[in-house]
Amino acid sequence: MATRIIPSSSSAHHYPLLIKQLLAGPMTHSLHQEIVYADISRYTYRDLRERIGRLANGLEKLGVHAGQTVAIMDWDSTRYLESYFAVPMMGAVMQMVNIRLSPEQILYTLNHAKADVLLVNVEFLPLLESFADKLETVRTFVLMTDRPQPQNTSVHFATEYESMLASASANFGFPDFDENTCATTFYTTGTTGNPKGVYFTHRQIVLHTLSTATALGTTPLQGQLRRGDVYMPLTPMFHVHAWGIPYVATMLGLKQVYPGAYHPDRLLHLIQNEKISFSHCVPTILHMLLNHPHSQKIDLTGWKLVIGGSALPVAMAIAARKRGIDVYAGYGLSETCPILTIAQLTPELMAASPEEQGALRAKAGLSIPLVEMRIVDESMRPLPHDGKAIGEVVVRTPWLTQGYLHDPDASEALWEGGYLHTGDIGTIDASGFLQVTDRAKDVIKTSGEWTSSLQLENVLLQHPAVHEVAVVAESDDRWGERPVALVQLKAGHPEPVTEAALRKHVARFADHGDLSRYALLVNVVFVESLLKTSVGKTNKREMREQLSQYRQSGTKQSPLKFTSS
Repeated sequence: MATRIIPSSSSAHHYPLLIKQLLAGPMTHSLHQEIVYADISRYTYRDLRERIGRLANGLEKLGVHAGQTVAIMDWDSTRYLESYFAVPMMGAVMQMVNIRLSPEQILYTLNHAKADVLLVNVEFLPLLESFADKLETVRTFVLMTDRPQPQNTSVHFATEYESMLASASANFGFPDFDENTCATTFYTTGTTGNPKGVYFTHRQIVLHTLSTATALGTTPLQGQLRRGDVYMPLTPMFHVHAWGIPYVATMLGLKQVYPGAYHPDRLLHLIQNEKISFSHCVPTILHMLLNHPHSQKIDLTGWKLVIGGSALPVAMAIAARKRGIDVYAGYGLSETCPILTIAQLTPELMAASPEEQGALRAKAGLSIPLVEMRIVDESMRPLPHDGKAIGEVVVRTPWLTQGYLHDPDASEALWEGGYLHTGDIGTIDASGFLQVTDRAKDVIKTSGEWTSSLQLENVLLQHPAVHEVAVVAESDDRWGERPVALVQLKAGHPEPVTEAALRKHVARFADHGDLSRYALLVNVVFVESLLKTSVGKTNKREMREQLSQYRQSGTKQSPLKFTSS
């Protein structure tokens, strides 16, 4: 069938979807709104626009031009926010460096991305000095510091960030260019092999911003993000653009608060004093805040909190709701920019008790606008949305990374069959709610039947003595695999807890049909603490390897102490 293309006027402006367009609204209606950096500084959106221009002029003076890569090593700061805009708006590429990777992995990512300029927080000088002489393409270093003081370092810095901005003009003519120009790059956490580089264009980031704002702004009662909110990220800004929410918050002209390094006392202080109403984080951060000694002194009622990165445990959702937190899950990957779904409730469900709401709030949720999602079998055949059929989650949407940087083989595997493969296993029910039951690499197959590690973790976390838990697969001659629960108990719990007691706890849920019958085969290993990745996810791969070594050694150490790699 022939399509009809309507010609446009020769005078019409072809409006490219560029990151700079996200500033058009707030620079009209929110010029006097505040942007705060911990206890260090506060300024207005008018100041933000000027500082973006100064940063661009300063970088240009250092030789940065379109197509080059500017890398950043910093905590969550207003400097990071300024870079989110200035660097890509110049036509350059912003590389967000995961400062929690090992020195060897950080060096690899900088060399692999071919970074030209590196902005470095003074706190990371020892880290930088450990590999600076091995950097292959970085030619210019810029120091960033909150409280200037003399530095003794072997790295030659061209300038200091604030000095560079102070000496630069605020006026910079950010050009129009192709909206498919690469804007950002960063690297996956690299739990297996070297980290993989993903990249996103201006068009993808703008569309992700618009779709996320639509999803968060149109929910009827729960989880709303509106112009009256005060926003503070609790997700590192080096990780998937802090889930893209700083772009949303800036486009809407919200008051924004950036906390620097994550110290629980500081975070709770900022939540209380700056009246934070919207944040997002991984479960470990929420767990840390809920269990901090000062937490009970702070009223958290009405704080809207999106949990992602790893599954939101039902028990944690219930505990947060009892504190008045509007907590709910979101879902996405580094490869998806990242948001794909959000667990938003209908008005009818909002009347339910915290216990009744917990299971729904902990689901991955409903697709946000422009996301096409399905579950498929091993032959890529779509499976029914009946809440029972289990398959891999695959997606299409305009903001997915088109591949892995300099890795064509992995890129082809990522997009096999024309859909991006998430590597997650789940179900979709008749109302469209996605429930992720496992990572494909973490799924436990016992006697040919899948046992969900996430469901088993949720059950164990409902035991009053369990502080944290991770369930992994262990080889078994009879069953193929059986689940092993790595359990960290709460300190000071009044009664001793045994493996038998936890297995009895699991049995009650299996008897009611809430778990696979093979969950009854669970072994329990008590551990001092769980291993986490650089972005706070449970590092199951590393714990599986150390558990295997522990079994082979024949030792009876309890609790088991994992060692960080």
